[in-house]
Amino acid sequence: MNTKVTAIIVAVALASAPAAALARPVKGRKPSGQAAAHVAGKAASKKPSAKKLPAAIAKAYAALPAAEQLAVQANLAWIGDYEGLPGADIDDRTIAAVKLFQQSHNGKETGILDQEQRAQLAALAAGPQQAVGWRLIEDPATGARFGLPEKLVAPAGVSLTGSRWRSGRGQIEIETFRLREASLPALFDQEKKRPRTRHAEASALNADWFVMAGTQGLKNVVVRADSSGSEIRGITILYDQANAGLMMPAAIAMADSFLGFPDPNAGPPPGQRAAVAYGTAIVADRSGALVASRQITSDCESITVPGFGHAVWIADDGADDLALLRLYGARNLAPAPLAGAAGESDALTLIGVADPRAQHGGDAVTHAAAHRGGQVVEPTPPPGFSGAAAVDAQGNVAGVVELKSQLAAGSTASGNQSILIPAAAIRAFLTAHGITPATGPGATDQSVVRVICVRKSY
Repeated sequence: MNTKVTAIIVAVALASAPAAALARPVKGRKPSGQAAAHVAGKAASKKPSAKKLPAAIAKAYAALPAAEQLAVQANLAWIGDYEGLPGADIDDRTIAAVKLFQQSHNGKETGILDQEQRAQLAALAAGPQQAVGWRLIEDPATGARFGLPEKLVAPAGVSLTGSRWRSGRGQIEIETFRLREASLPALFDQEKKRPRTRHAEASALNADWFVMAGTQGLKNVVVRADSSGSEIRGITILYDQANAGLMMPAAIAMADSFLGFPDPNAGPPPGQRAAVAYGTAIVADRSGALVASRQITSDCESITVPGFGHAVWIADDGADDLALLRLYGARNLAPAPLAGAAGESDALTLIGVADPRAQHGGDAVTHAAAHRGGQVVEPTPPPGFSGAAAVDAQGNVAGVVELKSQLAAGSTASGNQSILIPAAAIRAFLTAHGITPATGPGATDQSVVRVICVRKSY
């Protein structure tokens, strides 16, 4: 965007930033209007900055996961300190915004945010995020993950290549796309030139992603795309320049949060519940009672057990994170035998149905060797094993596994920890609902089924 327009956009964005960021002048910091012009000057170049970062700064950011680097950039945009190229690598404009943030909070202008400062920045960004209804989603049409300002747009159907969202009068339009057998460099060149009213004013092409920003008619436009092999997944964001005060930081954050090919073993991002969740359940009796993970099966519009049909939620136990489901019409199922007192051995075999993304679209019942240390089961099995049977050396179910998402302090990256819900808790849960747990020998492979929970996507 040209310098004048960019300065206006940033000034509006700063005017809508949290009061905590602008409430009082700080020694050495320019008043908000001058600060806007300062940031605009940093952001207005036609190309991403090629200035080499100081070695210490470059090393500090290189040590952070890519998602955390982008979160810093996005959070700086939310509070109005960054208006550079969305989704690009950390550059001197990002560092200038970091120093502006440090200056406004009486910090030393190092250009490097420590963990405490990153947490402080994230807390400040939460206000503007809540104002636009910011939420991380998974797009069912493309498989990509990104943040969406839900208070500003609503679903507007699907296209041939992805999903669409728009505001009531069309001031904001968002569309995802998924292309197969495509070339990233060729698409990069194409996106900068089409339609004819589009003018790319800043762009960056990397080995497996690109981003560009500019104008399209009377709208601002941002395009972000990721590639894997010959497949490309991307997002196009269009918004009226009059809406830049709200949408400029949101557009930067959308590009920064965009993951075209999320790791299937990483689980959903913190705070996100998958629109389609896969888990495992064990058969509790012959007439169709199933024990599953409460976390996986809560808030579902529908629950399906492949090969059997629709399952109905009956009850749950919040303390032990268990859910009771029932398959109506199912007969002669093989209930899983529950173990008696905990055995001496900590060696376990986990039997479950992994998420289809973790087994190339398959639905096979699989085994994983594990051991327990107290309530923790290691190593953590793949996604889809929430509710899987943990079988002891005698072939009895010693408990079920629950995959709990963990968020490292100061990080946007998450991982899973597997917890064992013991057989005694399952027995008490079933008994409380009039179901007699099975005992004796059994073939646990035949007592394990996949459950699929479908929730509202947006």
